[in-house]
Amino acid sequence: MRYFDNAATTAVRPEVLEAMLPYWTQVYGNPSSHHEIGEQAAHALADARARVAAVLGFRTGDVVFTSGGTEGNNLAVKGIAVAALLGRGARHVITTPIEHESILGSVAALERVHGFEASVVPVDGTGTVDPEAVSAALREDTALISVGYANNEIGTVQDVRAIAAHARARRVPLHVDAVQAAGWLPLTDLGADALTIAGHKLGAPKGVGAVAVRGRIPLEPLLHGGGQERGRRSGTENVAGAVGLAVALELAEAERVESARRVAVLRDAFVERVLARVPSARLTGHPTMRLPGTASFTFAGTSGEAVLLELERRGVVSSSGSACAAGSDEPSHVLTAVGIDAALAQTAVRFTFPHDLDAALDDVADAVAAAVTVLQSGA
Repeated sequence: MRYFDNAATTAVRPEVLEAMLPYWTQVYGNPSSHHEIGEQAAHALADARARVAAVLGFRTGDVVFTSGGTEGNNLAVKGIAVAALLGRGARHVITTPIEHESILGSVAALERVHGFEASVVPVDGTGTVDPEAVSAALREDTALISVGYANNEIGTVQDVRAIAAHARARRVPLHVDAVQAAGWLPLTDLGADALTIAGHKLGAPKGVGAVAVRGRIPLEPLLHGGGQERGRRSGTENVAGAVGLAVALELAEAERVESARRVAVLRDAFVERVLARVPSARLTGHPTMRLPGTASFTFAGTSGEAVLLELERRGVVSSSGSACAAGSDEPSHVLTAVGIDAALAQTAVRFTFPHDLDAALDDVADAVAAAVTVLQSGA
């Protein structure tokens, strides 16, 4: 079975597992405990925080360890916005219609619970948002801009540096969801005031992530309790997870340039072969400004779920879009936002490749063609 659903999750890397193991079996103390085992755990946690901060381009104290990307996005969006509401009465946020459900859900909660108004800046047919349109949406009472660096379904990469320049000129915090971008795109010098990552997209386990929020940005916590993470995220820290995240992030960053170049070449050849062999295939997202490891198509005259089943019969595992929306009967909000009608959106299939992909995908493209042909012929 060949696994091409890496945007949903990745395997834990052996180096990560090895680094984590002692903090489950030997140095398992609570990092808040004032004894030797607790202090050893606290030291490991501090070291992991510094290592994550270095890769992200933030200060060590800016990093908050979380349970993953969803919690990190919730903390950044709600925490920054509510702090701005309490501090200066700001009740306006800006985002786009193709964001991850954790962003859109957080914005909806701000509207419903706290009376915020949201400006949802549209994207074009490639899933790209115009930085000038984001700038035009800024108001005196804007508390936050939240934009994904790279889309989790179609792979389109946004010009976050241009958006950051507009945000900085108006002194509005910018949050960047970098969950899908980490390991593929540079993370430093983006101009972001907050940035989210998730371990299980990088070869660390599920259940650990981080959000970095610059110290000058007020942040209202979501979780209250013992005051861990400098009061920004209470709860006993996942020391082993933090160590694993740090190792996985460093490894991904060290390999990023070479793996992104290699995988992009293989992806482009795969896309070309699919489009040549399947007349109904349509590539979604930006043709060039996209994640190296993402290729997403619609196949008119089929069902995306049926294509997935046919592919699995042929030894290929992929997905119909975001794993967070798996099982939903609704068309992808990302695809409808870029102008694809609901019926065609239901035919979407997404292939997301690993960082260590090192062989041509001709056989996978041939499997796609065979699967689609069977479904379109009704055989």
